[in-house]
Amino acid sequence: MPKRGIAALAITAFALVLLLSFKTPDVVPARGGGVAVVEPGAVTAPSAATGGTSRSAATPAPAADTTPAPTTSTGGGTTSASSATVDGPVVDTRYGPVQVEITVSGGQLQDVVAIQLPSGRRSGQISNAAAPILREEALQAKSAPIDTVSGATYTSDGYAQSLQAALDQAGLG
Repeated sequence: MPKRGIAALAITAFALVLLLSFKTPDVVPARGGGVAVVEPGAVTAPSAATGGTSRSAATPAPAADTTPAPTTSTGGGTTSASSATVDGPVVDTRYGPVQVEITVSGGQLQDVVAIQLPSGRRSGQISNAAAPILREEALQAKSAPIDTVSGATYTSDGYAQSLQAALDQAGLG
């Protein structure tokens, strides 16, 4: 076998080993207006960048000596004298779970936050791109029949289903 043939074979084998050992990251960090999937029980805090609500597992819970506004539990959310927060059910899609949380005030939808979205390689990228669009659609429509985001059909359908159930639970469905 000529020297060039051996060198080409060695280079091809080396490239194949590198290709097979390549791994992409499992979690894609949220950028800008993206939505990050968070741990259950995380505390919500206002976000100046998006004008909405973001969730952070690092946000500490209020101290025991603070006196929050009067709230009562309503099966998946909290209610105060002027507003209510309701969690929609987890909707299992082909690419992962989808769940939203809504804030209702004065009998109208005020905010929608994605609590769970498909995560991982490509699914996470698609979900992070679709989440702000779906949120805007829901806030403009003030209801669950929203347009599907192209390329994120399963996430859009799960988002709408969880949103509709949360609206029904809040008495707006």
